[in-house]
Amino acid sequence: MASVTSLSDSVQQHLASALSAALPEAVDADPLLRRSDRADYQANGILALAKKAKANPRELATRVVSGIVTGDVIADVEVSGPGFLNITVADRAITENLAARYADDTGRLGVPYAAHPGTTVIDYAQPNVAKEMHVGHLRSAVIGDAMVRLLEFTGENVVRRHHIGDWGTQFGMLIQYLDEHPHELDHKESEVSGEEAMSNLDRLYKTARRLFDSDEEFKTRARRRVVDLQAGDPKTLAIWQKFVDESKIYFFSVFDKLDMEVRDPDIVGESGYNDMLAETCRLLEESGVAVRSEGALCVFFDDIKGPEGNPVPLIVQKSDGGYGYAATDLSAIRDRVFNLKASTLLYVVDARQALHFRMVFETARRAGWLNDDVTAVQLAFGTVLGKDGKPFKTREGETVKLENLLDEAVERATAVVREKAEKVGLTEDEIVENGRYVGVGAVKYADLSTSAVRDYKFDLDQMVSLNGDTSVYLQYAYARIRSILRKAGEARPAAHPELALAPAERALGLHLDQFAETVLEVAAAREPHKMAAYLYQLASLLTSFYDQCPVLKADSPAQVENRLFLVDLTARTLHEGMALLGIRTPGKL
Repeated sequence: MASVTSLSDSVQQHLASALSAALPEAVDADPLLRRSDRADYQANGILALAKKAKANPRELATRVVSGIVTGDVIADVEVSGPGFLNITVADRAITENLAARYADDTGRLGVPYAAHPGTTVIDYAQPNVAKEMHVGHLRSAVIGDAMVRLLEFTGENVVRRHHIGDWGTQFGMLIQYLDEHPHELDHKESEVSGEEAMSNLDRLYKTARRLFDSDEEFKTRARRRVVDLQAGDPKTLAIWQKFVDESKIYFFSVFDKLDMEVRDPDIVGESGYNDMLAETCRLLEESGVAVRSEGALCVFFDDIKGPEGNPVPLIVQKSDGGYGYAATDLSAIRDRVFNLKASTLLYVVDARQALHFRMVFETARRAGWLNDDVTAVQLAFGTVLGKDGKPFKTREGETVKLENLLDEAVERATAVVREKAEKVGLTEDEIVENGRYVGVGAVKYADLSTSAVRDYKFDLDQMVSLNGDTSVYLQYAYARIRSILRKAGEARPAAHPELALAPAERALGLHLDQFAETVLEVAAAREPHKMAAYLYQLASLLTSFYDQCPVLKADSPAQVENRLFLVDLTARTLHEGMALLGIRTPGKL
């Protein structure tokens, strides 16, 4: 089915036609149509046009109104203030527009695809091999997953990349220790859980670290092993691969708890760019983008200086010949631009790394790898804070493990679900499943409902509350609609454009109409918190609708059908919108 023209677009077309008739030079002018508290829409563009034409804005507005045909789409227009237009849409137009969205058998609710889709490589959810994931990994994973879903829904070709930390000096220590104690990780992958796998690695790391710090001979052997690893020694690489595989068991278990799909081919760690590092350095040096300074290969910037005014360079290659993070990140850009044919590189990375990425992107631009056709953007995010407003830690001052955090959220949510389970007839299996969806959804929504760049407080009590701006509130709104539809008996949802709409029906209908433009705007601006805000307002309008408009006890069979149609479309919109944020909507809660 083709996309559905929104009400705002229909109103805009009527306005533009009347505007060009009243002022011929305003053929392509934007009426600046916006939703309004004073009417359904308000158009503010006449003031600027009148100023440009040296006309009286109120007189021009009056001429425009006289040229607007009211009826099918626009019910009424009035001039307000110095020349604003307050526009009321016809009830029939609202219902017919929503009926077209409801009839969309593709499941897209009439949402069009983006006008010019490209290829976005999105770098998110970047855990480290042989290290447990903690609360600091949460935002990259959750925000990145939502952006993947939103961009794919708009028609963008999305390539996922999980740039895991799987290289560096610590692996020499780990590999040497495992080589000398070969049975430390003996088990079949099918016999161990992700948590046990990481527990084994954590224990191994701590044991190897103690030996490294206390035994100079072992330290020397471990450092030689780093050289072997970088040189591609087969035996060393085989042991390193065992660490990577062991860690992946754990990664997949955590991502599964997060209800996120992470595919093995999408995991391309630091090691994946090793073969490109030398060439990246050569290209930068030969082009003059990077220069040698005290033996290191550096890129300098006029506007980036240290506390004493000295230039702070991006070090691509160290003076000892080793490669830094910059070399890997620049090689990844080359791979993504020239091999994956990306038009956009999107990095969902902590805001504290903003300077590093600013320098990396500028270096890539100077080298010609980024240009007007290929852009790189950091979707920076803030810090997860505890209730005290400080970085989230355990009582012992340690970083909170992501698995523990998710387990506690699910436990709290399951208790909330269990309280109402008997009333709605949930089985024990449904209580457990819904508890997981509500708990994980609560964590995701708390993150996604906050503007990414802002810090936010992690408060599980608030997150699993049935009141306020929480995913639980939205999930219960959805479940409530499903309950009404189950109780409807023979009555079926059906649009009745001939019926007048109550104020609460109009408000709900006009907001439902905004779903398509919200999806496209959120994806283009990379602001998933605005989708969360849209859905919360939708659920709030639904609550007002319930309070004012009986559904199953409406005045006539036609009104019952029309209100069932309105709530069913609301449910579908909540379901789709939440899915775009990676959150499930159980049918019974």
